Amino acid sequence: MPLTVQDVDRFEAARPRLEAIAYRLLGSASEAEDAVQETFLRWQSADVRRIEVPEAWLTKVLTNLCLNQLTSARARRETYVGQWLPEPLLDGDPMLGPADTAEQRESVSYAVLTLMERLSPHERAVYVLREAFDYPHREIAEILDLTEAASQQIFHRAKKHITAGKARAEVDEAAARRIVEEFLTAATSGRIEPLVRLLTADAVSIGDGGGKVPARAKPFEGALAVAKFMRGLFKPAQSKRALAGGSPEVHVTTANGGPAVVAVVDGRVVGIMCLEVTAEGIAAFRSQVNPDKLERATEVWAATEHGEPLFHAF
Repeated sequence: MPLTVQDVDRFEAARPRLEAIAYRLLGSASEAEDAVQETFLRWQSADVRRIEVPEAWLTKVLTNLCLNQLTSARARRETYVGQWLPEPLLDGDPMLGPADTAEQRESVSYAVLTLMERLSPHERAVYVLREAFDYPHREIAEILDLTEAASQQIFHRAKKHITAGKARAEVDEAAARRIVEEFLTAATSGRIEPLVRLLTADAVSIGDGGGKVPARAKPFEGALAVAKFMRGLFKPAQSKRALAGGSPEVHVTTANGGPAVVAVVDGRVVGIMCLEVTAEGIAAFRSQVNPDKLERATEVWAATEHGEPLFHAF
């Protein structure tokens, strides 16, 4: 039976929540959109009159599609060129989903999305549904065909893994932005010492170029190694301008709820560096320069207001 206008409207009302769930599960905006579209096709072919609770039905279909995607994604990432990082989303992107509680904000942070890569697909699904969307374990069990007790056990195990990976206390937004601006000043000064002082002793820098943009396959580790890399990264060079297609405008902004540095050339986002700022200093730099993972960021950037750049890089 064809969908009525009301059936389509019901799905469209659920789309933002479905996209937010799928993004947290997959770490990719484009894959999340594909999963939601496939969910719509399943909705379109179903006898919706017999579906008693559409929201639960849609969530179950979407989550199981994402679980299948996560299983195949693990195999694909074994052949991925260099480091794989999630697709960052700029502040204001509706796919970020709810941000009313600390748990919801943390569940979509870039650091946690990266940590979730260590979880099994079921651990990730339970963690996202419970932590970010406050689904009761009874409903999660129905969605994933588990017992309620199993859902609780999986959640506690997943949360333990995530918490262990985020042992440091973070700083507030204003302090984080100030530290990021200090970092950029230090990085463009050409001096190592000011940079080292801003970093934790075990700081890391990871980049994802997807084989399309040069990015080191192995992370830089330790304050001195990271500081040397950052000094070189912001050092002007004609080759860098040619690679980026011009001299990037550098902005301090927010991505996935945390401080970020965005590089923009002619309105196109060419790089997003997400910083993990803690009370001890900057603990991690995670840079996304794979152009395939910056298309949505470019669209959001063009549709939102932003101030003047701090400077032009290179």
